Amino acid sequence: MKTSYRTYSCGELQEKNVGEKIKLSGFVDTIRDMGGILFIDLRDFYGITQVVVSDSESATDFASKIPLESTIQVSGKVRLRDKETINEAIPTGKVELFAENIEILGKRTKSLPFEISKNREVREDLRLEYRFLDLRAKKQLENLKLRAKLLQFLRNQMIEQGFLEVQTPILTASSPEGARDYLVPSRQYPGKFYALPQAPQQFKQMLMVSGIDRYFQIAPCFRDEDARADRSPGEFYQLDMEMAFAGQEDVFEVMEPVIYNTFKEFSNKKITKYPFPRISYKEAMDKYGSDKPDLRNPLEIVNVTDIFEKLDIKVFNGKIVKTITLPNGSSATRTFYDEMTNFAINECKAKGLAWLKVGEDSSFQGPIAKLIPDDARLKMLEKTGTKPGDSIFFIAEKPGIVEKLAGQIRQEIAVRQNLINDDEFNFCWIVDFPMFEIGDNGKLEFCHNPFSMPQCSLEELKTMNPLDIIAYQYDIVCNGVELSSGAVRNHNPEIMIKAFEIANYTEEEVKKKFGSLYNAFQFGAPPHAGIAPGIDRMLMLLTGEDSIREVIAFPMNSKAQDLLMKAPSEVSKRQLDEVHIKVID
Repeated sequence: MKTSYRTYSCGELQEKNVGEKIKLSGFVDTIRDMGGILFIDLRDFYGITQVVVSDSESATDFASKIPLESTIQVSGKVRLRDKETINEAIPTGKVELFAENIEILGKRTKSLPFEISKNREVREDLRLEYRFLDLRAKKQLENLKLRAKLLQFLRNQMIEQGFLEVQTPILTASSPEGARDYLVPSRQYPGKFYALPQAPQQFKQMLMVSGIDRYFQIAPCFRDEDARADRSPGEFYQLDMEMAFAGQEDVFEVMEPVIYNTFKEFSNKKITKYPFPRISYKEAMDKYGSDKPDLRNPLEIVNVTDIFEKLDIKVFNGKIVKTITLPNGSSATRTFYDEMTNFAINECKAKGLAWLKVGEDSSFQGPIAKLIPDDARLKMLEKTGTKPGDSIFFIAEKPGIVEKLAGQIRQEIAVRQNLINDDEFNFCWIVDFPMFEIGDNGKLEFCHNPFSMPQCSLEELKTMNPLDIIAYQYDIVCNGVELSSGAVRNHNPEIMIKAFEIANYTEEEVKKKFGSLYNAFQFGAPPHAGIAPGIDRMLMLLTGEDSIREVIAFPMNSKAQDLLMKAPSEVSKRQLDEVHIKVID
């Protein structure tokens, strides 16, 4: 009579299964030959089970020659491990499978480019080239499982709040939205192109005009941008949402519990309770030197220009002077100060970094101590809140540059002095962004999202200094990472035309570049607002990964190459001819 074997996964066997005849399939993780008895760790999507082979010399000889990472199927009987061999580190560690039969399902015939269990120790380009092997590693697999759970959790929260999930197109029209488009040539319309959407921005606004009250989707976005640790070149995903008849406060009320609940569900760290702190763009730049401040960092920046403009110190003359006080900094080594100076010069491109220590008698000690008279010293101590035993760093530069420098130095000091608590997720809103800024070309351009509503009337928009105009724009920031940008949208055609006119677009250009949206607004558009937190960045924070590529199944490398699929790649002349493209060397 044929024995019936029940199929299990490698991660679910328990003591209750002892005595059962079962069948397991998976990858050969390790093989340990103990002389006459062989142990195989068999791994699948769900876990690892130890397989014992000792039935005969031929069986152990056969099993010992199976290449690691091959896929096999093992039939046998579950039994308890000996007490001294129990492995408490894995859920199946109290049992093992005594093999009666082993079948090779997929034999590895090529050398492994790296050990799966040591994948993080090899070059990233090699890992990405063999991503199908890299994903077999436990950490990579756990990241993908977390991603799936997080997406489902986010989706359920949005549905519970009455949002309708709507998919918007991938092939669309090119529009100037802040980054380079990925273009797709049209076969049917020579010389014309589709674009992959940088975001569903115009579509979701037209959904509001369509009468969809609350929209969301897990949206793919495509931007031809340079990679960073927290930015993937090419493709990324966001929780895209929009609300009709809504303003900034409505968006905050919806999104804060979604973000809080998600981080609470998938992390044991301390999380900022909502309502999250709200910091104006101006305050953030003044106090933290960044519009995405890491609030785990207790250091703050103080402007002392009013004190230094009365002194004749050459390196500070005519510049904005900002300070950062380091509590108990006087105990830091001279090496620390030298390394900070090198960081400011080499990494931040600063001209230097002045610093002073404060003695127990509140005297200044350091390179520029003799240049500061007593009255200025006392004013500085009072304004910066510096105490005996602390130290002060000085950053002097032109407006627009000094803020960024001070922000970089503030964060580096905190990192080097271990002031940042890694057991916290600190959230805040950055609000009241400027509507316009001076671009690299010296002309006015949008500072943030061009579709945002200014915080002023049409008449004020016509008469105010553009650089004084504030927009209903907001970012949500966590631990120094911008999770999302959002805004109250500009749904008024007159205000929209005037805003774009200030940013050097003519009315005809607006109608041409944003024609569909402009046309839709002629048919009674409701006020609306939205936001789109980045999925990949959330996962990067929750997993503690340093690179966003670790939470994406098949990412591009930092040079926008897909090393697995060898993209971008050349295509045949026939394919180019079909889409009316000619490549010029």
